[in-house]
Amino acid sequence: MSFQALPLNNGAKIPFMGLGTWDIRNATSVVEAALDAGYRMIDTAVLYGNERECGQGILNWLQKDPVHHKRKDVFYITKLWNDQNGYSNAKNAIHECLNKVSGLEYIDLLLIHSPTEGKRLRLETYKAMQEAVESGIVKSIGVSNYGEGHIDELLSWDGLRVKPVVNEIEVSPWCMRQELCDFTKSRGLQVIAYAPLSHAYRINDPDAVSLAKKKGVSSAQILIRWSIQKGYIPIPKTKTISRLAQNLDVLSFELSQAEMAQLDHPEVHDPSDWDVVHCP
Repeated sequence: MSFQALPLNNGAKIPFMGLGTWDIRNATSVVEAALDAGYRMIDTAVLYGNERECGQGILNWLQKDPVHHKRKDVFYITKLWNDQNGYSNAKNAIHECLNKVSGLEYIDLLLIHSPTEGKRLRLETYKAMQEAVESGIVKSIGVSNYGEGHIDELLSWDGLRVKPVVNEIEVSPWCMRQELCDFTKSRGLQVIAYAPLSHAYRINDPDAVSLAKKKGVSSAQILIRWSIQKGYIPIPKTKTISRLAQNLDVLSFELSQAEMAQLDHPEVHDPSDWDVVHCP
């Protein structure tokens, strides 16, 4: 089974995993090194405060070998923060996001970072995002931290012209969100799984460590592979350049059905980050 790219509902393709950049201050060097290691997706956000640095890392990589390094081969994601919700706010914010990475020419995927600002502002923001797709400065749009109700609200909206392609949510063996993930995919959206390592809090989990020893890999690789085999798109984060290649090397081994079940914790709900999927 190939995991190199997954289809989006608009005909585009998204890499099977990417690099999360939350709380990475040396983002330019980490992003450039990640692309050197083989990553082809970079996930950032206005909230992270490093969009410009992520963009520069991509540009450095593109300029390093213009013959073989092409813009179309890098998938750049960013997200509008809560105080940028609302139609006019979002229109201005989208242009600010693009201006920070103007050398990239466009944003591959733009997300609403959370549903917390209420229905009116959610839909107004999405209206501005649709217009950005129609103008060509954004290729695909989607949502993040959305629950089932938020997704159905958007999909049933009479102003919907550009369907969301992903829902980016925290997913790990200790925050499986199986019903939400299944629902998201049933509506035609891919699941991007952030914090697949539970922000490293679970990196020494006995089951993950045991399977890592058995497979001759790291426990981080085990947890990333778990996400991939669930059909999700993990975006593990590391500030340590030496770990980038190892985290990406998750296609050379598989987990059996029993090994996947060993990692599953459906009875546990322990998100390492905010949990707003049930907000009104």
